[in-house]
Amino acid sequence: MPAMTRLLAVDTSAGRGSVALLDGGSVLTDYSDEPRSHTRRLEPMVNGLLAQAGLRLGDLDALAFGAGPGSFTGLRVTAGLVQGLAFGLQLPVVPVSSLRAMAHAVHGRLDAPAEVAVARDARMGELYWGLYRVTPEAAVEPLLPDSLVSPAALSLPETTGVCLGVGDGWLLREAIPEPVLARVEAIMPDVMPEAGAIARLAETLLHQGEWVGAEAVQPVYLRDDVAWQTSA
Repeated sequence: MPAMTRLLAVDTSAGRGSVALLDGGSVLTDYSDEPRSHTRRLEPMVNGLLAQAGLRLGDLDALAFGAGPGSFTGLRVTAGLVQGLAFGLQLPVVPVSSLRAMAHAVHGRLDAPAEVAVARDARMGELYWGLYRVTPEAAVEPLLPDSLVSPAALSLPETTGVCLGVGDGWLLREAIPEPVLARVEAIMPDVMPEAGAIARLAETLLHQGEWVGAEAVQPVYLRDDVAWQTSA
C-alpha cells in the first residue's frame, strides 16, 4: 500500500449514518440522521466526499465499514454497499468493530493510556459489551472479545483498575452490578460509532494486514436471532 493511504469508511450500525474519506493525514466526513433513508443517502454522500477531495473511486486504496454489533438493517445496508464497491474496484476491506470505534472517541481526553469499557444498549434487556485499552495517540486495542450480555452479568477482569465508560448502555445503571459501577470513573453515554473513527482505525489495521476480500465481507451481529433488530 502507498504511504499516503486513501480509504473510504462507512457506518450505519446505529441510527446515524456516516461516511468518511481518509486521504493521507486528513479525514472528511458526512452524516445522515435519517435511518430509514440510508440506502438512498449513502451513495450521494460518498460521491460528495470524493468530489470535495477531487478524487474518484478508482483512486482509493481500501474500504472500511462498521462491522457491528448494531442494528441488523443498518449493518446489512453498509455491508452490501461496501461489498459491492469492493467487488467492482478489487479493493481490500477492513471490518472495524463498532464498539472499538466508540472507544476511539475517548483518546482525545487522555494524558496516559486508559481502559475503556463500552456498553451499548442492545435492547431486549441486553448490552453489547467491549473492553479496550486506548492511548492518547488513538491506538485502541481490545482486551476482551466483543460480546452480548445482560447488564447484571457485567464484570471487569481483576487486572482492570478504574476505567472510563462509553455508550448508552451505562444509562441502565440500576441493572449493572455495583462493583462494576464503582470502577467506572466517568461515563460518556452519548458516544456512538461514526465513520471518521472507523477510517482512522482501519488505516492501522490495513497496514497490519487485518483486511478481507470482498467475498468475505460480513456483519457481526452477536445475536443469532436478529429479526428484532430490523427497526433498531
